[in-house]
Amino acid sequence: MKVTKKSGKEAVPTIVVIFGGTGDLTKRKLLPAFYNLFLAGWLPEEFAIIGLGRSAFTDEKYRAHLQEGLTEFSRTGEPKADIWDSFNQKITYLQSDIQDAGAYKKLGDKLDALDQAWGLRANRLFYLSVAPQFIEAVTVNLHEAGLANEVEKDHLIVEKPFGKDLESARHLNKLLTQHFQESQIFRIDHYLGKETVQNILAFRFANALFEPLWNRNYIDFVQISVMEQVGVEDRGGYYEGAGALRDMIQNHLLQLMCMVAMEPPVSFEAEEIRNRKADVLRAIRPLTHEQVTRYAVRGQYGPGWLQGKQVPGYREEPGVDAQSNTETYAAVKFYLDNWRWQGVPFYLRTGKRMQEKTSTITVQFRPVPHSTFSNKLSENLLPNRLTINIQPQMDIRLRFTAKRPGLEMELTPAEMVFDYDTCSTQTPEAYETLLLDALQGDATLFMRSDQVEAAWEVITPVLETWESRPSLEFPNYSAGMWGPENAEALIAREGHTWAVSNFYNGQKKGK
Repeated sequence: MKVTKKSGKEAVPTIVVIFGGTGDLTKRKLLPAFYNLFLAGWLPEEFAIIGLGRSAFTDEKYRAHLQEGLTEFSRTGEPKADIWDSFNQKITYLQSDIQDAGAYKKLGDKLDALDQAWGLRANRLFYLSVAPQFIEAVTVNLHEAGLANEVEKDHLIVEKPFGKDLESARHLNKLLTQHFQESQIFRIDHYLGKETVQNILAFRFANALFEPLWNRNYIDFVQISVMEQVGVEDRGGYYEGAGALRDMIQNHLLQLMCMVAMEPPVSFEAEEIRNRKADVLRAIRPLTHEQVTRYAVRGQYGPGWLQGKQVPGYREEPGVDAQSNTETYAAVKFYLDNWRWQGVPFYLRTGKRMQEKTSTITVQFRPVPHSTFSNKLSENLLPNRLTINIQPQMDIRLRFTAKRPGLEMELTPAEMVFDYDTCSTQTPEAYETLLLDALQGDATLFMRSDQVEAAWEVITPVLETWESRPSLEFPNYSAGMWGPENAEALIAREGHTWAVSNFYNGQKKGK
């Protein structure tokens, strides 16, 4: 198969080792992503995947297990037999206990055998698809076995959650950097691999039109919403120790905020981009514990109706404490203390069991300083609004006001839309983008240690306040709603309202 080059980079021989190779993430996301990269010609001829797990699989049984996931979860559907036969020969399995140092000797033998067969020392990508408590065992054993000691060739991908608080994140960073260089460590956040998220950089810095307006003089507020219809499903045990603030805002939403608010980078080099994003996190105005009640709102869903079906409340979900204080909804107002954004509120919110699934960035511009039109006409004079829909809808929409066709002067809102579906029906999944970047050593879309710690510092006062003061209102919103009532009060204090989606001329539009 012909190998395509990206950005002029040569595809080099690579071995991917997946710790947790029999897990759900590998079956649902990782294997489909690697297969689609193979299908599109992005992988080198000398490429291998070694899955590690405790199950007693042969290579054949392991491949069959992964093929089931590929058929069910890949965006390209069931693989064609001849292509799958070609791809699955690159997959092998090693039954092992990741806490057993002896297992790494066997892994090293497999890696050396592939290097000998190819006639050179291949790049190695170690994917830690394991629970946080096993990261220490994997990193220590990899280091002591000398399996990832070539800084330029060997990299580790670490999945979230990256710590459960600031102290644990610092401990994890210290542990990783004791054994590996920071340049080898790729902390993955799949949201940063989504097409519309990446397009924020192109939209801002490849166009002369918007960047002069991208500041406090013209922008009224910014909203970032990641709303889910699903509840906690079978993750109740995990979610009890996490909650919406840890699970979504500390990583996904704060990273989206960085993309929106960062200063123009000098170049598109990874460290330059990551420096600018770190600057945003450091500029966030710290909250005191006393300010939390005015700047942050929490909620927990109760029973309700979704899509015509009755669903249980959070406290009735499996693995959840009947008196749980865990929030399933969180909204926080942040300010950035810098020249560009001083005084502009950034509203971040996320919730489960919402009315619909939607991930959206809304940038609302200030109203015109003076209306030339009569009061009646000015009723339809809405502020300009830029909406970046991340999922499930993928588009960028700019709202403006125009004259309605006819003999009289009537104003009406209109939109310019960039719709991804019109450009491609096969948009790559986030993991495809991120895995390809990792294979090529490009850390632009991955989190650095100082970013992780700065994000934890931002939310720590909220976490500490909520944990020390149990809510007396839970549950305070029904499943199928848009969250608790006090979330409306949070944003109404500044004269703002939450942007929600509705149907306008047959298309979704921010209201």
